[in-house]
Amino acid sequence: MTQATTSAVWRSTGGDQTRTATAGSMVMVAPFYIANTAATANVTVSSSSNATVILPANAVVTDVIVTVAPGGNCAANIGFTPIKTYGPGQTITTGTNVPNAFLSGANVAARTAVGVGGTGGGSSLGVVANASTLVLVTAAQGSAGANAGAVTGLIRYFVADNGQQNV
Repeated sequence: MTQATTSAVWRSTGGDQTRTATAGSMVMVAPFYIANTAATANVTVSSSSNATVILPANAVVTDVIVTVAPGGNCAANIGFTPIKTYGPGQTITTGTNVPNAFLSGANVAARTAVGVGGTGGGSSLGVVANASTLVLVTAAQGSAGANAGAVTGLIRYFVADNGQQNV
């Protein structure tokens, strides 16, 4: 896979050379994989990776897209846990989990997209997840008796800031 050449927050004024237009944030997409929707666990990047999905501070998740679904009566919660300490050589410590922040009992039995205000959307869709720290994406069973299954998908988000250019 190609490596990123920057870790900057991408901004654009739409080509306005006068720098009068308000700069906008670029939308990004993070892949995710849930091995078992009936279990509570951290969400990983893929079925072949143990790397967890971690979103940056000020991330605003706009929608969750299920691309591979288990079928049947399958519902899921997708939320996050703020990360208190992190960095090279440090043990990660976490805060209080918000278990259904992005999806709340959402039907993930078929390919679908859940956006702000959509059925199964959580209360943190469309708002800043955590303004001061990274967040670890988590999953749990969405409703009692729901079937277990593996789910693959995409989390679409942007990083909120004050809309100003930095150059």
